[in-house]
Amino acid sequence: MATSSGSSATQINSGSEEALMDERKRKRMISNRESARRSRMRKQKHLDDLMTQLTQLQKQNHEIITNINFTTQHLLNVESENSVLRAQLNELTHRLQSLNEIISFLNDDHGDDDDDDDKTSIDFTQPAVADNIFLNPFHLAYLNQPIMASADN
Repeated sequence: MATSSGSSATQINSGSEEALMDERKRKRMISNRESARRSRMRKQKHLDDLMTQLTQLQKQNHEIITNINFTTQHLLNVESENSVLRAQLNELTHRLQSLNEIISFLNDDHGDDDDDDDKTSIDFTQPAVADNIFLNPFHLAYLNQPIMASADN
C-alpha cells in the first residue's frame, strides 16, 4: 500500500504542478492580451495624432498658397503701376527737354536781334506783345504734345 499512496502523492504533486503551470500560462495569456491591447491603443493614438498633424499642415499649406497668390497679384499690380509711371516719366522728361529746347531757341532768336541788345532772354513774367513767338504756328507743335502713358513698358 505504500506504493499506491506514494504514487497517489506523486499524482497530487504533479496535478498541483500542472495546475500551477496552467495558472502561470493563464496569467501570461492575460498579460499578453493586455499588452497587445495597450499596443493597439498606442498605435491608434499615434494614428490619430498623425491625422491631426496632417489636417494642420494642410491648413497651413492652404494659407501659404493663398498668401503667395495674394502677394503675386499685388506684385503684378505694382509692376503695372510702375510701368505706367515710367512711361509718364519718359514722356514728361521728353516734354521738358522739348520745352528747354524751345526756351533755348527763343533765347537765341532774341539774342540775334541787333536793335534790341538789352533783351538777351525772354521774360515770361511779362505778357508778350505784338511779336509773340508762342503764336507762331511753327512753335505750337512743341506746346501741344499730349502726355501719353501706357502699361506696355
